Amino acid sequence: MQRFREVGLEPDKRRGQNFLIDLNLLEILADAADLSERDVVLEVGTGLGSLTALMAPHAGHVITVEIDKHLQQLAMEVLHPFDNVTLLGQDVLKNKNNLHPTVLETIHSELGKSPDRQLKLAANLPYCVATPIISNLLSTPVTPVSMTVTIQKELADRISGRPNTKDYNALSIWFQCQCRTETLRVLPPSVFWPRPKVDSAIVQIVPDPEMRSRIPDLAFFHSFVRAMFFHRRKFLRSVLLSAMKDRLSKPEADEILTAQQLGPDARAEQLDVDRMLALCEAVRQQVEPQHPPTPCEG
Repeated sequence: MQRFREVGLEPDKRRGQNFLIDLNLLEILADAADLSERDVVLEVGTGLGSLTALMAPHAGHVITVEIDKHLQQLAMEVLHPFDNVTLLGQDVLKNKNNLHPTVLETIHSELGKSPDRQLKLAANLPYCVATPIISNLLSTPVTPVSMTVTIQKELADRISGRPNTKDYNALSIWFQCQCRTETLRVLPPSVFWPRPKVDSAIVQIVPDPEMRSRIPDLAFFHSFVRAMFFHRRKFLRSVLLSAMKDRLSKPEADEILTAQQLGPDARAEQLDVDRMLALCEAVRQQVEPQHPPTPCEG
């Protein structure tokens, strides 16, 4: 806060700027990331560079992304001594569903410098981009071996949500079908500046290659699950026919649902990860080589 006052800056609420001001919590996040010289770390939301400076001495390289020009200048003062930090002054996203090509190119460049290098995400994520960042990183050619991040507790609850609960949605399945997740600590608003109106959490997400191998077509599954939850309170049969439109007839849909032992009153929110995987694969086998489900927001 003092540094902001010195230069006459105020946090930008439009960019979800809530700075973690408890140094002990920053150290907990950095320690949980368990960094080594083989790690290329992606940090989103450099801020003043406090977390970056904690991680740089332990990592092979830190790629930190900050869209705010004023913060870029302040962070460069802190990060100047480190020769293993790349500060990208830009948006981390190209659009809602894709990371920016420059970010991906920088990651590939650093990973390519040694065959044993691996990617990790470690960041106090801006609230406004937390979901697309962690979700999209599971769809990139280079998947992080871990993601240790501060996010809204509401988002943490959705990631770990269980069937038949309000927190359970497409995001829950997307993470649980391929990752081990753990909430390391819940953080009150008082440890941030400015104080948000909600609790936050430090969460660790570890992709599991064996779990991911159960999904023959990751892109199809991603689109399918999002489509199934687009109208979560509607019956699954209706949602399935809407998502597949002319690619799946009513008799074909009924045959698939019957084979999956899903009755006429079944809803997507009732299906656990294994049952959603099975349903998706049955549908995929029926509609291929046609296109994936109609993309939906949700």
